Amino acid sequence: MENNTTIHTKWTDEAIIDLIRQVRNDLIKDFLDERFLMDYVSAKYNLKELSNIKIEFIKRDLKELLIMPVNINHYFDIIEQIKTTESAALSEKNEQLFYKELEVIFKKYIY
Repeated sequence: MENNTTIHTKWTDEAIIDLIRQVRNDLIKDFLDERFLMDYVSAKYNLKELSNIKIEFIKRDLKELLIMPVNINHYFDIIEQIKTTESAALSEKNEQLFYKELEVIFKKYIY
């Protein structure tokens, strides 16, 4: 006789925040690669180039964000969604929240 056991775990607040931090920090690390940053800026803002100084300022701010705690208010909808669905699947809508947080930094130096 087979014994099929399903283990159902609830997401803790700490685990949800850790997941969001990991996704956010992975995205930040991608943008610390200057080629990735320039490709994104070129496509998103239709800019051919950024000065080295602006690139360095953007990277500095990204590194500061990397060590900052997760902004609970900014990610509230994702946190609630994970609690409700008990699934960490991130939709495209949620993915845009991560980019939105970084775009504040980009716009600071692009415009």
